[in-house]
Amino acid sequence: MPQRRSHVAPSAAQTELATALAALRESLDVPVEFPAEVRAEAEASRSVPPELDLRDVPFVTLDPKGSRDLDQAFRLERRTGGYTARYAIADVPGSIEPGGAVDAEARRRGQTLYAADGSIPLHPRVLSEDRASLLADVDRPALVWTFALDDAGVVSDSRVERALIRSRAQLDYVTTQAALDRGEDGPWALLPEVGALRIEQERLRGGASLNLPDEEVVRTEDGTYAIERRRPLPVEEWNAQLSLMTGMAAASLMLDAGVGILRTMPEPDEKSFDAFRHQTEALGRPWTSGEYGEYLRSLDRADPLTLPVLEAASMLFRGAGYVAFDGEAPSATVQAAIGAPYAHATAPLRRLVDRWSLAICLAVSRGEEAPAWARDSLAQLPALMLESGQRASRLNSATVNAVEAALLTPLVGATIAATVIELRGERATIQISEPAVTASAPVPDGAKPGDVVHLRVIRADIGRGEIEFAV
Repeated sequence: MPQRRSHVAPSAAQTELATALAALRESLDVPVEFPAEVRAEAEASRSVPPELDLRDVPFVTLDPKGSRDLDQAFRLERRTGGYTARYAIADVPGSIEPGGAVDAEARRRGQTLYAADGSIPLHPRVLSEDRASLLADVDRPALVWTFALDDAGVVSDSRVERALIRSRAQLDYVTTQAALDRGEDGPWALLPEVGALRIEQERLRGGASLNLPDEEVVRTEDGTYAIERRRPLPVEEWNAQLSLMTGMAAASLMLDAGVGILRTMPEPDEKSFDAFRHQTEALGRPWTSGEYGEYLRSLDRADPLTLPVLEAASMLFRGAGYVAFDGEAPSATVQAAIGAPYAHATAPLRRLVDRWSLAICLAVSRGEEAPAWARDSLAQLPALMLESGQRASRLNSATVNAVEAALLTPLVGATIAATVIELRGERATIQISEPAVTASAPVPDGAKPGDVVHLRVIRADIGRGEIEFAV
């Protein structure tokens, strides 16, 4: 789907919005700047020497354009009977001293926060955007996963090793998708093939991908703010399958060793399934048979009712969390949307828990005991990640709400058309086409998901991030 942006025009609303976004940063219980001792330790840090030299392997990275915190690099090759996939992850465990100042600050932050006016990184930028980042044309230590896949995309063998690598290029999604669409050859050539096979394996496992349009507040070149909404490109979905494959391998290693931390999500209960079925019927796109993942994959992206269906399906993707274990595997190990045990292990520059997963997996792969520092702090991780996830959710929600209020400020008093996405009691989630705003509003009696209704904008409070409508 083409990219869409709704801009906040330069005006008093823009000034008020900038003030509101700055206040959001200040309201967080994490400082933007790092303490002096954390910066000093990061500057002086040295990575653990790698055992292997894989600089002859032509890895490349694939990320949003302009990214500097590059966690992953890949290399795909065809072999007899299948494929070899190498997936290199930034060696953050080898760059941070357990119990040191950087470690302590990272535990306090939990993850990188992405605000409209800049990110608040998990680690000092000298690490996350320089020394530990898998930037192109420089030598970098990495934890390299090597997978043997058969011709159906099934993993028959995997291992993880500490190695020195050198990425050949920093690719971005849009440019790479365009090159694929033109049929150009390059380091991306096997990604559609392997990605499609892994998506089929997901289907066979009973997994499901929601693939809702991304919603991001961006700051444009002229300094104004905009909300950007777009569906993930196919190349993003194929690339994500490499990360999912690695996360499943990490979970398997840790479960076999009896120590680690999983990302779990329960299977939706029958009440949730029944509610979703009723909503698909109301939208005229009934789910009548088969697995819900199969149904979601069958939806036509060009159908205007696909978005309301996907929004309704989000109720099925709830309850995700982290489960740490040491000595005995937990009773619930599966991430239901993936259809397998899964661990976060591919974004250590941006997410705290991945450092633990990677350190444990490396030790297990070597036949060693999990590091004492990782075992001693495993039980703390679920609470740390829950807290940081809630912080990120509050920041994202408040940022979007403020920008949406700014977008609708010029329309206060006007009547606009909106599509009903989901009914929630006497109110509904609505989608306005122009400007692109999702909000909660009262709707006329009898309105149902998929209907277009007309509402009057009666208030838009940028500072509070509130919009009020009347029928």
